[in-house]
Amino acid sequence: MIDVNDTLAGLSLTEKAALLSGENTWQTRAIPAADVPRIWMADGPHGVRKQVGSADHLGINGSEPATCFPTAATIANSWDESLAEEIGAALGREASGQGVHVLLGPGLNIKRSPLGGRNFEYFSEDPELAGRLAAAYVRGIQSEGVAASPKHFAVNSQELRRMVSDSIIDERTLRELYLTAFEIVVRESAPWTVMSSYNLVNGAYAHENAHLLQRVLRDEWGFGGAVVSDWGGSNDAVAAVRAGGTIEMPSPGFDSAREIEAAVRSGDLDEADLDARVREVLTLVERVTARTVPAAVDVTAHRALARRAAAESAVLLRNENRVLPLAAGTRVALMGDFATTPRYQGAGSSLVNARDVSTLAQALGASTLDLVGTARGFRRDGVADAALVSEARRLAASADVVILAFGLPEIAESEGSDRGTLALPADQIALLNSVVAVHDRVVVVLSAGGVVEVPPLDGAAALVHGYLGGEAGAEGMVDVLTGVVEPGGRLAESMPLRLADTPTAGRFPSTARTAEYREALSVGYRWYDASGTPVAFPFGFGLGYTTFAYSDLRVQDGVVTVTVTNTGERAGSDVVQVYVGRSAPSRMPRPTRELKGFSKVRLEPGASTTVRVPLGDRAFRYFDADLDSWQVEGGEYEVSVGRHPGDPTLSATVHVEETTSGGAAADGSRETPTKATRALTDSEFATLLGHDVPASAWGNGSLGYNDPIDRISTSKSALVRLVFRILDRRRRKAEASGHPDLNILFMFNAPFRVLSKMSGGLATRRLTEAVLTVVNGQVVRGVGAVVSAYFRGRRLEKTSRERFRAASERPRTTRRSR
Repeated sequence: MIDVNDTLAGLSLTEKAALLSGENTWQTRAIPAADVPRIWMADGPHGVRKQVGSADHLGINGSEPATCFPTAATIANSWDESLAEEIGAALGREASGQGVHVLLGPGLNIKRSPLGGRNFEYFSEDPELAGRLAAAYVRGIQSEGVAASPKHFAVNSQELRRMVSDSIIDERTLRELYLTAFEIVVRESAPWTVMSSYNLVNGAYAHENAHLLQRVLRDEWGFGGAVVSDWGGSNDAVAAVRAGGTIEMPSPGFDSAREIEAAVRSGDLDEADLDARVREVLTLVERVTARTVPAAVDVTAHRALARRAAAESAVLLRNENRVLPLAAGTRVALMGDFATTPRYQGAGSSLVNARDVSTLAQALGASTLDLVGTARGFRRDGVADAALVSEARRLAASADVVILAFGLPEIAESEGSDRGTLALPADQIALLNSVVAVHDRVVVVLSAGGVVEVPPLDGAAALVHGYLGGEAGAEGMVDVLTGVVEPGGRLAESMPLRLADTPTAGRFPSTARTAEYREALSVGYRWYDASGTPVAFPFGFGLGYTTFAYSDLRVQDGVVTVTVTNTGERAGSDVVQVYVGRSAPSRMPRPTRELKGFSKVRLEPGASTTVRVPLGDRAFRYFDADLDSWQVEGGEYEVSVGRHPGDPTLSATVHVEETTSGGAAADGSRETPTKATRALTDSEFATLLGHDVPASAWGNGSLGYNDPIDRISTSKSALVRLVFRILDRRRRKAEASGHPDLNILFMFNAPFRVLSKMSGGLATRRLTEAVLTVVNGQVVRGVGAVVSAYFRGRRLEKTSRERFRAASERPRTTRRSR
């Protein structure tokens, strides 16, 4: 075991500076003579992705086999904290079994828009639901001695130019929506690490944002762990140390260590700040190496858990004439390309090398149903094929029920790019229309990491959204279709009728330098509720095969109690959802109602139970920007219990005491002067921010260190513009094939600084600046500078490695050394 204090006291300045960046893509640096081992980090929000060969951070190269569980967006629909914790523990065991010390997940960013390309990795549009489920994952992972790393902190909402985009957001919206989920995780599960996001937040990069990392995360919430940068997300190593960023990943070589050491020697960086960060590293190493025997992994049990989780998270959206569940012996025709080539996870860094992936065709064939045939029905690339439709139509005539396996192709949802539409491919809709013309018992099963526009699917008698169900998702779906498992899923995000109805329509993703959060608090159901915009299916919605009744609602001493009765003929589950909203007019704009508690209940037919849902400190608070603190507006509040925000089955009024003394709530000086039913104007947004709206346009001059690489399309050099066209041609070719080129997407979205920050020491900042000389039109001078910077950098790296090796091999003392 490491004695953190003694070890820290015995480290040299060189050693301390070096510990704050990685040794390679996935490991931290070791100091053997001080008994500080290297530790291994790996992606793993829904399955461990440990690479032992050629390493990358984008899920391109292979990794060790692991159980692929349903993605976070899927599990969120379960609303089941115990299930989330069980999955977390399984992830922790598999990580431990593979020698992984830090599992990079779960992801819990708020789904600002359904177009977010990485929404499949995130839980919800609501911070209460996202935070509590993520906290359960963290508790499970860390119960196995492995550090969880909830991510991405914070306000990481879009993939486009994610490494350079500046999220401009007012403090109240930041606190109430985008930080609350992280606050819940930190306070309720004490993660050992947190991963900072790529983007800037109000002008400062997240990994060097003192307001986020020191003021909020550490001082207010009491976080005592290490902050790990997203891979390539560190900008200024010295600023990060000063602000609370602990470990820079992956390895930038010793470039950052040299900067940190020089800053301490010059007095630009207080060594106390450096020591604080090193203490966090050593504490992390101490925690994750405490377990000396790797966990035993029961692969069979983990796959069974993955199957159960997929079934319990599937959302039954429509079930006309009770076509579901399907009785044993039902003659079923299965159609759709997803039936034999499943989509069970998203693309990017979370990509798991799954052990045993099942298909819907295999799962149906092994069930009690009579599978009369399978037809492809449509092409994955969206190209219309009349022959495939005709084949499917003929097959439909031979079946009692037709199951259509629909979904979004891989290219639609990927790390590195955002979606452009909520529509399903037209050829899938054409197949549905053709089949419903000859058959009235059609079941559509959706595979997608988020919401889609469903009005075109109105012809289907039943609609089940399985999201991305993991390696056993097909079997879990068949369990639901046949009634072996009651569909227990409830939507963790709203399903709009059309993209134009969403709160960020026309503004997401931002192509500008800034992403302006002008919808403020009106995200997801808060927007639809306040604006009166109808949705296809509301947040919290989901059907089952049985029915439930609520009665005897009481709110007393901060606890909501309600009696739930299974009034149907089958055992089943329901989610009791508690919403809170003002009864009397408020002094400030606020959502009509907000989720403040929930509980999942399972009951046999005719059984009743009393459900208790505590209303904690978060139930009535708001953040006062003028007082810079949480406050409570006194008065009457409506506490409602229902199945979604627009279904207050039962409600009660409670009186809450005031805590406010002056500030925004008293005079409205920083509050939005309009109802939150549209994007704010420039003046309204400036009022909310408390300052002028920052300029959003990209500059027209020379490109710089933190400009996105895709802006080489505007380079003064014809040669550089040619390079852009070649790369862009590769990107478009990959998109046409249906499989995104993650390398190109990452490169285009990334700033020039990644050339040195992610080189492992092959490049330095000086070399990056030389490349920019070429990009900005001074080709001859720039090429010479590149060559010079490269060889100078190699010499510096060699010297730094030798200094670090010499320092780390010297005899240990307990003296504090400069």
